[in-house]
Amino acid sequence: MTSYLLGVDVGTTAIKAAVFDTEGVEVGSHTEEYSLLTPSAGRVELDADTYTSTFAGAVRGVLRDLSVPADELAALGLSAQGETLLCLDENGQPIGRVIVWMDNRATAESDELEEHFGRSVIHATTGQVEMDPIWPAAKILWLKRNEPETFARTAKFALLKDYLVQRLTGRLVSEDSLLCSTILWDINNRQYWPEMLAYLGITEDQLPEIASQGEIVGTIGSAASVELGLPSGLPVSVGALDQACGALGIGNAVPGIFSESTGSALTSVTIAEELALDPSGRVPCFPAALPGQYMLHNFSTGGMVMRWYRDEFCASEKQIEELCGISAYYLIDQEVEQVEPGCDGLIVVPHLQGSGPPDLDPYARGVIFGLTLAHKKQHLSRAIMEGVAMVLRRMIDSTARLGVDVAEIISLSGGAKSDAWCQIKADATQLPVRTLRGADSAACRGAALIAGVGAGIWESAASVSQSGVEFDRSFEPRAENAAVYDRLSTRYMTLQESLKPLLQPADK
Repeated sequence: MTSYLLGVDVGTTAIKAAVFDTEGVEVGSHTEEYSLLTPSAGRVELDADTYTSTFAGAVRGVLRDLSVPADELAALGLSAQGETLLCLDENGQPIGRVIVWMDNRATAESDELEEHFGRSVIHATTGQVEMDPIWPAAKILWLKRNEPETFARTAKFALLKDYLVQRLTGRLVSEDSLLCSTILWDINNRQYWPEMLAYLGITEDQLPEIASQGEIVGTIGSAASVELGLPSGLPVSVGALDQACGALGIGNAVPGIFSESTGSALTSVTIAEELALDPSGRVPCFPAALPGQYMLHNFSTGGMVMRWYRDEFCASEKQIEELCGISAYYLIDQEVEQVEPGCDGLIVVPHLQGSGPPDLDPYARGVIFGLTLAHKKQHLSRAIMEGVAMVLRRMIDSTARLGVDVAEIISLSGGAKSDAWCQIKADATQLPVRTLRGADSAACRGAALIAGVGAGIWESAASVSQSGVEFDRSFEPRAENAAVYDRLSTRYMTLQESLKPLLQPADK
């Protein structure tokens, strides 16, 4: 009987389920989207039921679309966003809304923790270059100070993937790649950081069990079986962080490969065989999807900007999509092509929810600079893409300073579908940009591969990850645009640095 693997990626604004055969080849996928709640500036939340119902919709959808017999599945693997925090009561039920990773309400608490422990200690202990309000440690302290009743009622503090694993198997379990950015975790010894827990006033008993990335941690229970249409007893892998799974899913499983993902977040990953802490304190180090490996991993909210722009300013493009089936993003691409590189001086700083490493700044905000009467909507479309490309350029420069030879960029996620954006990235960095067939499901594939190892289908996920990977499109840098983007980079960094005093709180 043929066996299949189910990989589910829990993204920031969508959940995707994909099925793979025992060669690691995708059979098909299904995606369900959802919208985040932003009740006030800096706050990003969602009801836990939205995640669970969307998860169920994605799983049921892929099984329905493919007519894959559920009893032919060998294992389920999970990929998920980091930092998204839930408070669970003594019955394992969520208390209040989920606090989404990009929520930065805890700026004061983040500053307090950094002042108390020191940036160098935080970096050496966790691999994260400094405190950030998005880290769960800061959010737990915020809850303690601002919602003491919620804090007191919380029996378990869990991340989103942990909660979903509990819903599937009955066990609350986490793993290295996800725990790394909680600032509750010591990357050196794979244990919770006792001094941080003591400062926050929580105990290990209030946190998930610890497993290794990809480990089989249980099986589908009866309730989850009914909800998802999956067989009771199906092995469940604890999976790994979405960026770790995405890198593995495209074959980025050995040193020397640089991949970027422009989805809701803009991220970059390159693999290291041992713990690599950046002496300059700019590039974070995370455990990778494969136990024993690490990844140099930059991230920012840059990719979210294009969806925000589409939803708030592209009503006509969305209407055409609804009426004619032509993607609004494709129409935006056509507008971008009408504008010369550099956008006639228009610059967009895309930090709508603060900026991540290598220029980590929770107080950063989005800016449209240099607007004149000569600029049109298509200028703004291109300026957003160029602004995100400037962030990518910074990620590459900071990674290269660590001795990593970046010769090309492998691009994945939604941004990789845009020919215009890929060419802008190539021109802005003066590096070739390659896209891969099936890269849309990279995180699902990575999760499925490590689940397959856990289930005994393969001995190594690394070798399977690189087999069957096919390049799709290639975008060569155009030398004639190098000078334009060098000037833009200088102006962009000057603008970003000049804005800092204006965006800092009054007491900073």
